[in-house]
Amino acid sequence: MRTRITHPKATATVTATTTTKAAAALAAGCVGLLLVLTGCDSSSAADPSPSTTDAKNSDSAPVPAIPVPRGEGSRVPYDFNGDGHPDLVINDLVKAPEDPHGDDAGIGIVYGTEDSPLDPAARQLLSARANAAKSGDTLPAAFDAEAACDLDRDGFTDLIVSTDPPYNGVGAPPVPLQILFGSPEGLTGKAVTVRIPAQARFGKEWPEHPVCGDFDGDGSTDLAVTASDGRISFLRGPFARTGAPADAELLPDGTPYLYAPEPKADTDGDGYDDLVATARPRTPGKAAKGTLLLGSADGPARPGGAYTFPAEKLPEAPLRTKGTTRTTLLSHGDFDGDKKADTVVRTYRGGREDLVALYAAGSTDDPVLTFSTALFLP
Repeated sequence: MRTRITHPKATATVTATTTTKAAAALAAGCVGLLLVLTGCDSSSAADPSPSTTDAKNSDSAPVPAIPVPRGEGSRVPYDFNGDGHPDLVINDLVKAPEDPHGDDAGIGIVYGTEDSPLDPAARQLLSARANAAKSGDTLPAAFDAEAACDLDRDGFTDLIVSTDPPYNGVGAPPVPLQILFGSPEGLTGKAVTVRIPAQARFGKEWPEHPVCGDFDGDGSTDLAVTASDGRISFLRGPFARTGAPADAELLPDGTPYLYAPEPKADTDGDGYDDLVATARPRTPGKAAKGTLLLGSADGPARPGGAYTFPAEKLPEAPLRTKGTTRTTLLSHGDFDGDKKADTVVRTYRGGREDLVALYAAGSTDDPVLTFSTALFLP
């Protein structure tokens, strides 16, 4: 069975295809299946009058926005509204055809619901204007999702965002990382700046590349952030709503880039999450080499030897367009509750055409659903 849904203001479709029991579960509820972001603000209010453009990838019915379902808290990763269903985060949304060089729209969130693993109608658009904290009197221009985890242990996943606060070159640069806390309504309100105490900072490089993990094994989620001279700012959880960690210290043996091991953060099963330090940035799904830093009561400070991220053969979302396209990995996650990791990829051409596709675990043939991030256009 194939169900096709198209938002009128997008240049793409949402398609659900059932071929197996797992896919059938994913296709329950036509409107429900999908990863999408649309031009609604962080209050989750429905868009009463969506605009229209030519639909390049299909032609079907619109997907009106609905309020984000209320949750009561869960331990599910990437569950911002705490309803027990993982949600999807997407950066770099496509531009409007009439404004290909316009500002980045922001961060798109698509929520899972009780009826559907991902529901394009339950969506939010996060932006610097609506959701970022100011640096003095200045709002940042950049607003990009970096990591997600429950930092304050309230059962709602929080989002760590990278910004670009102003810096006059004197002293240590300001911390560009902010936290947007999850809630029963999802990610709403204003973010707070991550507080990195002086004893956990070093040098004049920008603190970047936050990685979530319970590195000290105490049950609270910590953050590891880069510092100058290859050092690591180790921020112990739980975090306060002010953005302050419970404690913080400076660790050696880091590199300019930090990542979580895959697919499990605790590589040796000792109860401490581990960390990978690399000399160069890596692309998800691509092979890369780094150094493993093993977690311990003192944080990710024990040398663990060489570490390799293996290359992954990604399915390609069926974007119907002329010209060269690229495919990137967006997420691995159990969106249908079968305890197996599904795959979400994005195929795009330039900044104005793209297609996101969800593939059930073990499948690289027909995607369960597809959609374009153009659904986030106002």
